[in-house]
Amino acid sequence: MGISAILLAAGQSKRLGANKLLLDVAGEALVERVVNVLLQSRVDEILVVVGFEAERVRRRLQGKPIRLVLNRHYREGMASSLRVGVRHVDPSAHGVLVALADHPWLTSETVDRLIDAYRGTSKGIVCPTYRGMRGHPVIFNGERYRGPLSKMRGDIGGRPLIEGHRDDLLEVPVDSPGVIRDIDFWEDYHKARKTIRRDVGGVNEEGER
Repeated sequence: MGISAILLAAGQSKRLGANKLLLDVAGEALVERVVNVLLQSRVDEILVVVGFEAERVRRRLQGKPIRLVLNRHYREGMASSLRVGVRHVDPSAHGVLVALADHPWLTSETVDRLIDAYRGTSKGIVCPTYRGMRGHPVIFNGERYRGPLSKMRGDIGGRPLIEGHRDDLLEVPVDSPGVIRDIDFWEDYHKARKTIRRDVGGVNEEGER
């Protein structure tokens, strides 16, 4: 059961007013940290979709064993990056893991727990929850959902698929708030700088891990 990860890293960070993916978090760019988390997990392939300031993002990820693809239509929203990513993942991948590049509290242990849950279920969508709230990353069965994912529109990613296929959804409770916490505003970034250690997946004061 091969798992291909699509990391969405093409957004414009409009609410922050600067490219948040290039901000420093414990000595790494935010996007670099999330890529490293995925590299330490059991995903079989990592595909990073870039768009806004693509060349700057590429430089921060240079030399890593990942695939970078360009979304020229990133201004259309998150779904445009999802469509690009789905078109480029390994066609033999059994599962497609969709992750967001602004989730610095995500850990490889959480990713692996989702992979284990996916491999142990017949459900086609596996989603983490923290205290009842759904988060990311989400794993979609490639055979069932590659087509629908490649047709998504707007700036809400794969949420409509989850809502429309609740009977095919497995929710996996996790103890890590990293699945629901992202960086949208400067206060989020300052919190990340205070709570995240350089070692990927390290314990922070929020008790993640």
